[in-house]
Amino acid sequence: MSDLSHRAKQILYAAVTEFVATGEPVGSRTLAKRGIDLSPASIRNVLSDLEDAGYLKQPHTSAGRIPTDRAFRLFIDALMQLQELSTGDRARIDEGFAQLRGGDDVLQTAGKLLSELTGTAAVVVAPRVENLTLKHLRFIRTVPGQVLAVLVMSNGAVQNRFLQAAVSEDDLVRIHNLLDDVIEGRSLGDLRDLFVRRLQTERVRHDELRRQAFELGEAAVAGVTGSQRPDVVIEGRSKLLDLPDFASSGVKDVVSALDEQERLVQLLDATVAANGTSVVVGAEAGALGAGQLAIIGAIYSDHGRSAGSVGVIGPTRMDYPKVVPLVAATASAMSAFIGRHHDNGHAARDESGNRLERHTAADEDED
Repeated sequence: MSDLSHRAKQILYAAVTEFVATGEPVGSRTLAKRGIDLSPASIRNVLSDLEDAGYLKQPHTSAGRIPTDRAFRLFIDALMQLQELSTGDRARIDEGFAQLRGGDDVLQTAGKLLSELTGTAAVVVAPRVENLTLKHLRFIRTVPGQVLAVLVMSNGAVQNRFLQAAVSEDDLVRIHNLLDDVIEGRSLGDLRDLFVRRLQTERVRHDELRRQAFELGEAAVAGVTGSQRPDVVIEGRSKLLDLPDFASSGVKDVVSALDEQERLVQLLDATVAANGTSVVVGAEAGALGAGQLAIIGAIYSDHGRSAGSVGVIGPTRMDYPKVVPLVAATASAMSAFIGRHHDNGHAARDESGNRLERHTAADEDED
């Protein structure tokens, strides 16, 4: 980034923003009319230098120049100024999530909303099973020596499984109270590790009720099923295909890219690893879309834990200063919705819906 002078960065910024706005190769006269205080000849010399440095290229000899992936990367990382979310866009996001209820498909809703706001395709990756937070865990006696484990996840999914266990109703109440304090705010992956650790401690091994509670908890979460690949929701395919960037060519590559869900998940997973909003441009996505696409992604969380990711797919000629804040705001709204949905009704209740009182002994248990 330091290899460019201030003047070169100024002209590169103008070339990128002009190309994003028009989709046409940019010439020196066009940039001169945009208020750059240089003659067309001087601008032309800088454009030539930028082309030699790999930031610009010419579609053909007599044409103006268009930005390369390297130019977009510099623009995104160092030159662009993110726009503030408009009042209208903020209101649409807030209203879209405010209307959601527990049984609604938050992934599809988020995808449709983001696609409409950005005018291109949106991708939402569901949380992996290991990252889901467990809201409730209840055991219901069925036949002698057997209980039904009912698990309610933070995303509203419910899983049931039968476990072999001889336990009285009174002991089940105490087990529920003990486990309530343990499961709160923890993912399934964390709980699996936690139950194993607890069962190895002297305190639990010599306390029959605690041992039975953690054995039941371990058996319940150990059987939670989920596909190796998380669910992926793609909304607005037609919006992406209808963009002028792919009118004459590239449609086949774009369609193929939308079908490569595993690769899309990998790219969006990088967003989760970066713990923020990230942008992948052109060839940075490998062969996906034959280098014609950009992906902007952001994580959404479940009570501060990275859960899944949401993003958009568009041409490399995207309006990054506008789209990046829209993706980030949608991810933030998803996190807030998940938090509200998790908190509502989080109090432990028995099969009749009555709130269960917690024993203070459970609070003394250490992690």
